[in-house]
Amino acid sequence: MKIGFGYDVHKLVENRSLILGGVEIPHEKGLLGHSDADVLVHAIIDSLLGSLALGDIGKHFPDNDERYKNADSRALLREVMKMISAENYSVGNIDCTICAEKPKLASFIDQMRQNIADDLEVGISCVSIKATTTETLGFVGRQEGVSAYAVCLLKTS
Repeated sequence: MKIGFGYDVHKLVENRSLILGGVEIPHEKGLLGHSDADVLVHAIIDSLLGSLALGDIGKHFPDNDERYKNADSRALLREVMKMISAENYSVGNIDCTICAEKPKLASFIDQMRQNIADDLEVGISCVSIKATTTETLGFVGRQEGVSAYAVCLLKTS
């Protein structure tokens, strides 16, 4: 078995969509990034890559490569799953936390879980996604950005 940890953060800005776990969430601001800036999926990707010492998201999908401009992060996640499978591993489970002061995310969590489960080729019970605030502290609390943490367990196929 292998364990990986991932973290990502993106700045909140106007005139961008807020996409988390492949779900577009109504909000007056969205996340700034070269791709769709799905901070949750990016953290998951880094946890998966890290578990097998394959580098990080920037190594495989650099933000200076036009192929990834406005890329769907879920498509990148599916590419990473091909790498994981090529190493003869599969996902045992994944546990994630999104840190955002607003908007409230509870009503979107199940769709995020299903999207991630589909991309990881596992049942929804293998994907945990939680949301929390930082009680108005730091950049998340000031609503300047959103961060996400992810831990994965891989098992040999």
